[in-house]
Amino acid sequence: MINKNTQKLPGIDLHCHLDGSLSVQCVSRLLGREVAGEELWAKEDCKSLAEYLEKFDLPLQCLQTEEGLRAASEDFLCSLTEDGMQYVEVRFAPLLSQERGLSVRQILQAVLEGLENGRKKCGIDYNVIVCAMRHHTQEENLSMLRQAREFLGQGVCAADLAGNEAAYPMHLFCELFAQARKLGFPFTIHAGECKSVENVREAILCKAARIGHGIALKGHTDIQRLCREHGVGIEMCPVSNFQTKAVEPGEEYPLREFLREGLLASVNTDNRTVSCTTLERERDFLRRNHGISEEELVLCTRNAIQTSFADDAIKQKLWKLLEQA
Repeated sequence: MINKNTQKLPGIDLHCHLDGSLSVQCVSRLLGREVAGEELWAKEDCKSLAEYLEKFDLPLQCLQTEEGLRAASEDFLCSLTEDGMQYVEVRFAPLLSQERGLSVRQILQAVLEGLENGRKKCGIDYNVIVCAMRHHTQEENLSMLRQAREFLGQGVCAADLAGNEAAYPMHLFCELFAQARKLGFPFTIHAGECKSVENVREAILCKAARIGHGIALKGHTDIQRLCREHGVGIEMCPVSNFQTKAVEPGEEYPLREFLREGLLASVNTDNRTVSCTTLERERDFLRRNHGISEEELVLCTRNAIQTSFADDAIKQKLWKLLEQA
């Protein structure tokens, strides 16, 4: 049961993947066949991040045309209404939508049009984070960022690095993000989801504004201090962290430790459909299973506003909503 107190907090999701958050109904409609939820949901006995990522294959088939991208993006944003969302930073990898020859510009234009259509219907503010993928070459990723640069500040707010972290460690991408800085991109980086604190350290030294997951920071006070000194946000996604075995069953979730150490940790969903989750369910999961208090959830919400890539007008709106909670 969802705790009523958490529903008063503004809904802010900084780490949410578009392809992992398409509704079953939307996927069925775009594929032209009835899709069962089990085809999109992570298994209860999911063994690893690599197995978890297999659930992205089907929704990615929906994101190969301008019509599909537009429809999926609109449906995604409108689906957040039931979760009490006010602001979302939705991320996706444009290069994974090029199977039918679309350009990065066409892909981003379609996604932004769909999101804007959704905003007009449901009033939820948004920004897009473009993901470079670990299995793509630096040339491919850099070309994508150069093309996406046209949309920076026009719906696109930042870049990211996603994919199989265990197979492609952070040191392989330092030059890519040096180039991203030259292009003017702020960025977040998936790091520390696969037990490597070194990936987190390298991401911070590359000037990442935020870290996606960051679980490997647990117990590493030296790298936590580095995060604190640089004001790095930590995008935590509790349900998926247990599903991917970033956190083992029965292990203590490190959110409270991070907050105690002054880290700017926030609570997010990661993949709403794959993980069968919402922001309210993430908060309730933390309260029921890890004793996270209402005060700690308020702090996480403050951290989310502070570390978001939103412009000042949206941040002021979110601060006001938090004050009224």
